[in-house]
Amino acid sequence: MYSSIDKAIIEELSSIVGEDYVIFDTNRIEAYLLDETPPPIRPEPCRSVVVVKPASIEEVSSVLRLAYRSRIPVFPRGGGTGLVGGCIPTRSGIILCLERMNRVSVDVDNMMAEVEAGATLRDLIEAADRNGLFFPPHPGDESAQVGGLIACNAGGARAVRTGVMRNYVRGIEAVLPTGDVLKLGGKLIKDNTGYDLMQLIIGSEGTLAVITKAFIRLYPRLPFSLTIIVPFDSRSAALKTVPRILKSGIMPLAIEYVERMPIEFSASRLGLEWPCKEGEAFLIVILAEQDEDYLYRLCENLLDICVESGSLEPLVAERRDEQDRILKIRSEIYTALKPSMVDILDVTVPPASIGLLMDEVDEIAKSYNTYLPAYGHAGDGNIHIHIMREDGWDKAMYDEVRDRIYSVALELGGVITGEHGIGFVRRYSLLRFSHPAYIDLIRRIKQVFDPNNILNPDKLLP
Repeated sequence: MYSSIDKAIIEELSSIVGEDYVIFDTNRIEAYLLDETPPPIRPEPCRSVVVVKPASIEEVSSVLRLAYRSRIPVFPRGGGTGLVGGCIPTRSGIILCLERMNRVSVDVDNMMAEVEAGATLRDLIEAADRNGLFFPPHPGDESAQVGGLIACNAGGARAVRTGVMRNYVRGIEAVLPTGDVLKLGGKLIKDNTGYDLMQLIIGSEGTLAVITKAFIRLYPRLPFSLTIIVPFDSRSAALKTVPRILKSGIMPLAIEYVERMPIEFSASRLGLEWPCKEGEAFLIVILAEQDEDYLYRLCENLLDICVESGSLEPLVAERRDEQDRILKIRSEIYTALKPSMVDILDVTVPPASIGLLMDEVDEIAKSYNTYLPAYGHAGDGNIHIHIMREDGWDKAMYDEVRDRIYSVALELGGVITGEHGIGFVRRYSLLRFSHPAYIDLIRRIKQVFDPNNILNPDKLLP
């Protein structure tokens, strides 16, 4: 079977990128239709699409000019690692896949990487490492593509110290829906030239422009690291320790919160063993520094704070393989829970309010007689709460639990999403929990950038 896209359009697309890079066989396009969104909330993809793989910014521009002129929806696609249906095609149109645009070059003297949008996070990390440099954040799966990471302003475990994706993007090249090319910023530390359109495009989830290249700031490597598992008897004790660590002046590379059931389930699924036998709640703290002696002094201070806060016996992993194994188990929790879940939330509150948030989540779970496993980035206030499948529940019940959690987060000064974004699945939540003036501005900005509404329609707002 083949896409129902007009034959003349397919021929014109083939003339732009080459016929080998226009895919319209429905069997071959299946790999480009979905992302990692949990199936119960994932939108059904439209299969009447064509996948187009440009190799240059000029080809991207030509594809968008054609689409704009013909009013054909265009769905930019990165690595497909998103969790809110942000790249799923919901109408007949073009899936714009930038995987051929994957070059990475490093300017060592300026400590900048010039990265095409289709390069993966792994490509960027390895290129920096080959040149003796370091890309500090680790905003997601290493198969994620840099264009998608920027378009979604990805965060990740290291945000407590390193910030999020937008903090490292110093310039971009992007193509507007009309096909016009924007070049913003560059290998610059400062740029105060008019409105900061680059920061508007970063995090816009592919609705305003297609990012084709970025200039990303790098830093010297942190050669010495430790990973510490700190066990506690209760969730409350673990989370109340986080502000004490940060107020002490210790700035870990990451402070993750996990619970015994999900972390042991993840380990079992991987054929591994969670190394900490004590406790029900854990902090995973990563320290990384330039100086080894200073690293160990920080570790001693950290352990003192944790013991004073009621921790059980911490476990310190010094070898690289031990540290990698712990982080692998942590990173696979979502995959382990996915078959049994309905939704994964990523509410974010001020870091010192995480304990209050989770106390309220416990009360919500009790009132519905359900279990809401939680883990996430305790150092920056971003917690992933899972709503699990329950016999006899309908959509309204799941929605009610989600909205109660959102309401608690907002009451604590937080937001409904810290890193996953809005995509398709959070559109009505954004409407419900945002001020009407904010929604109106979003609609008007979209209209200015994309009058024909061709670029990633049905995302951000209904």
